[in-house]
Amino acid sequence: MMDFALHIANFFFYAFHTALIFFNLFGWLHPRLRKLNLISLLLTFGSWFLLGMWKGWGYCFLTDWHYQVLRSLGEKNIPSSYIAFLVEKLTGWLPTAELVDPFTIGLALLALVCSLWVNLRSRKRKKEDKTNSYHTPR
Repeated sequence: MMDFALHIANFFFYAFHTALIFFNLFGWLHPRLRKLNLISLLLTFGSWFLLGMWKGWGYCFLTDWHYQVLRSLGEKNIPSSYIAFLVEKLTGWLPTAELVDPFTIGLALLALVCSLWVNLRSRKRKKEDKTNSYHTPR
Protein backbone atom coordinates (compact mmCIF):
# COMPACT_ATOMS: atom_id res chain seq x y z
CA MET A 1 0.00 0.00 0.00
CA MET A 2 2.85 2.40 0.83
CA ASP A 3 4.44 1.68 -2.54
CA PHE A 4 1.18 2.66 -4.26
CA ALA A 5 1.01 5.92 -2.28
CA LEU A 6 4.61 6.71 -3.24
CA HIS A 7 3.82 6.14 -6.92
CA ILE A 8 0.77 8.42 -6.66
CA ALA A 9 2.89 11.08 -4.92
CA ASN A 10 5.56 10.70 -7.62
CA PHE A 11 2.98 11.21 -10.37
CA PHE A 12 1.52 14.20 -8.52
CA PHE A 13 4.92 15.86 -8.21
CA TYR A 14 5.79 15.25 -11.87
CA ALA A 15 2.49 16.77 -12.98
CA PHE A 16 2.17 19.61 -10.46
CA HIS A 17 5.81 20.72 -10.40
CA THR A 18 6.11 20.65 -14.19
CA ALA A 19 2.82 22.55 -14.56
CA LEU A 20 4.02 25.09 -11.99
CA ILE A 21 7.25 25.64 -13.94
CA PHE A 22 5.27 26.34 -17.11
CA PHE A 23 2.84 28.54 -15.18
CA ASN A 24 5.73 30.53 -13.72
CA LEU A 25 7.21 31.01 -17.19
CA PHE A 26 4.02 31.80 -19.12
CA GLY A 27 1.18 32.56 -16.67
CA TRP A 28 1.72 36.31 -17.07
CA LEU A 29 0.40 36.05 -20.64
CA HIS A 30 -3.20 35.48 -19.50
CA PRO A 31 -4.76 38.63 -18.00
CA ARG A 32 -6.83 36.76 -15.39
CA LEU A 33 -3.81 34.82 -14.14
CA ARG A 34 -1.33 37.69 -13.88
CA LYS A 35 -1.64 38.37 -10.15
CA LEU A 36 -1.49 34.68 -9.32
CA ASN A 37 1.52 34.31 -11.61
CA LEU A 38 3.34 37.15 -9.85
CA ILE A 39 2.58 35.63 -6.45
CA SER A 40 3.80 32.24 -7.66
CA LEU A 41 7.02 33.73 -9.03
CA LEU A 42 7.66 35.65 -5.80
CA LEU A 43 7.11 32.47 -3.78
CA THR A 44 9.50 30.60 -6.07
CA PHE A 45 12.20 33.25 -5.71
CA GLY A 46 11.50 33.35 -1.97
CA SER A 47 12.13 29.63 -1.77
CA TRP A 48 15.27 29.85 -3.87
CA PHE A 49 16.81 32.77 -2.00
CA LEU A 50 15.20 33.13 1.44
CA LEU A 51 14.87 29.44 2.28
CA GLY A 52 18.07 29.01 0.30
CA MET A 53 19.98 30.95 2.95
CA TRP A 54 19.42 27.99 5.28
CA LYS A 55 18.98 25.07 2.90
CA GLY A 56 21.35 26.06 0.08
CA TRP A 57 20.91 28.58 -2.75
CA GLY A 58 18.23 27.55 -5.21
CA TYR A 59 16.39 25.43 -2.64
CA CYS A 60 12.92 24.39 -3.78
CA PHE A 61 10.69 22.63 -1.27
CA LEU A 62 8.76 20.89 -4.08
CA THR A 63 11.99 19.45 -5.46
CA ASP A 64 12.99 18.38 -1.96
CA TRP A 65 9.67 16.63 -1.37
CA HIS A 66 9.66 14.97 -4.80
CA TYR A 67 13.24 13.78 -4.34
CA GLN A 68 12.30 12.26 -0.96
CA VAL A 69 9.58 10.29 -2.74
CA LEU A 70 11.95 9.26 -5.54
CA ARG A 71 14.61 8.08 -3.06
CA SER A 72 11.94 6.05 -1.25
CA LEU A 73 11.13 4.46 -4.63
CA GLY A 74 14.81 3.55 -5.04
CA GLU A 75 15.95 6.34 -7.39
CA LYS A 76 19.67 7.06 -7.11
CA ASN A 77 22.06 9.71 -8.46
CA ILE A 78 19.41 12.41 -8.71
CA PRO A 79 20.82 15.74 -9.96
CA SER A 80 20.43 18.74 -7.66
CA SER A 81 18.52 20.67 -10.36
CA TYR A 82 14.93 19.66 -11.00
CA ILE A 83 15.20 21.05 -14.53
CA ALA A 84 18.24 18.83 -15.19
CA PHE A 85 16.28 15.92 -13.71
CA LEU A 86 13.33 16.55 -16.07
CA VAL A 87 15.60 16.94 -19.10
CA GLU A 88 17.28 13.64 -18.27
CA LYS A 89 13.94 11.86 -17.77
CA LEU A 90 12.59 13.21 -21.08
CA THR A 91 15.69 12.89 -23.27
CA GLY A 92 18.18 10.64 -21.51
CA TRP A 93 20.74 13.46 -21.52
CA LEU A 94 21.82 14.98 -18.21
CA PRO A 95 22.90 18.60 -18.71
CA THR A 96 25.50 20.04 -16.36
CA ALA A 97 24.61 22.45 -13.56
CA GLU A 98 26.79 25.05 -15.31
CA LEU A 99 24.39 24.91 -18.25
CA VAL A 100 21.07 24.45 -16.46
CA ASP A 101 21.41 26.84 -13.52
CA PRO A 102 22.02 30.08 -15.49
CA PHE A 103 19.35 29.04 -18.00
CA THR A 104 16.84 28.38 -15.20
CA ILE A 105 17.59 31.61 -13.33
CA GLY A 106 17.66 33.64 -16.55
CA LEU A 107 14.26 32.41 -17.73
CA ALA A 108 12.77 32.80 -14.24
CA LEU A 109 14.06 36.39 -14.03
CA LEU A 110 12.71 37.12 -17.51
CA ALA A 111 9.31 35.74 -16.46
CA LEU A 112 9.42 37.84 -13.28
CA VAL A 113 10.21 41.01 -15.25
CA CYS A 114 7.39 40.24 -17.70
CA SER A 115 4.98 39.51 -14.85
CA LEU A 116 5.91 42.72 -13.01
CA TRP A 117 5.55 44.69 -16.24
CA VAL A 118 2.09 43.42 -17.15
CA ASN A 119 0.83 43.62 -13.58
CA LEU A 120 2.03 47.20 -13.12
CA ARG A 121 0.72 48.21 -16.54
CA SER A 122 -2.65 46.63 -15.79
CA ARG A 123 -2.81 48.39 -12.42
CA LYS A 124 -1.92 51.72 -14.02
CA ARG A 125 -4.64 51.28 -16.67
CA LYS A 126 -7.26 50.46 -14.05
CA LYS A 127 -6.27 53.55 -12.10
CA GLU A 128 -6.46 55.71 -15.26
CA ASP A 129 -9.84 54.25 -16.20
CA LYS A 130 -11.15 55.00 -12.71
CA THR A 131 -9.82 58.58 -12.89
CA ASN A 132 -11.28 59.10 -16.38
CA SER A 133 -14.68 57.77 -15.34
CA TYR A 134 -14.93 60.52 -12.72
CA HIS A 135 -14.30 63.24 -15.32
CA THR A 136 -16.49 61.90 -18.10
CA PRO A 137 -19.42 64.23 -18.82
CA ARG A 138 -22.88 62.67 -18.64
